Amino acid sequence: MTATTRTQQREETRRVLLAQSRRLFAAKGYAAVGLSEIVSASGVTKGALYHHFDSKAELFKAVLTQVQEEVGAQVAAAADAEPDPWAQLTTGCAAFLRASADPLVQRIMLIDGPAVLGWHEWRAMDEANSERHLHEALAALVDAGILPQQPVAPLTQLLSGAMNEAALWLATTTDPGALADTIAALDRLLAGLRAA
Repeated sequence: MTATTRTQQREETRRVLLAQSRRLFAAKGYAAVGLSEIVSASGVTKGALYHHFDSKAELFKAVLTQVQEEVGAQVAAAADAEPDPWAQLTTGCAAFLRASADPLVQRIMLIDGPAVLGWHEWRAMDEANSERHLHEALAALVDAGILPQQPVAPLTQLLSGAMNEAALWLATTTDPGALADTIAALDRLLAGLRAA
């Protein structure tokens, strides 16, 4: 067996472990999924799992990172499709809420993420992924005079917190119009921030 083949097999094993773990964590929640179930669904041994991940929590963190990156890519793609900086912000924020409304994303990113990793580590991951993009978008709007001159860091925290809370609420509500109502409320909130 060549080194390239071994590398490809390791990458494939890691990919399968992440895919099966993600499926199970999303369907059942972190606490209800055991390592035996993960290795059985993945068709690998516990040794293979431990070769890639030191613990179930580390495996979950890798799944969460994957989910956050995918949501970030969806948000960026939606925002980048808009030529106007203000539309980029509003479209990106709406895209975040839409992506977060997916039950498979909610469970991993919003419900189990903070519980499994702890609030501080989850916040650091959120900041590294979505919050940084929000900060950059807000800073560009302030620089362009679309938003009044102000410190961008607290504004970023306020909007990020509001959107995360809205996403958590969407995860628990049974109102079929909740997503559309939340996006409309966010649009009104954002419109109130614009420079006169």
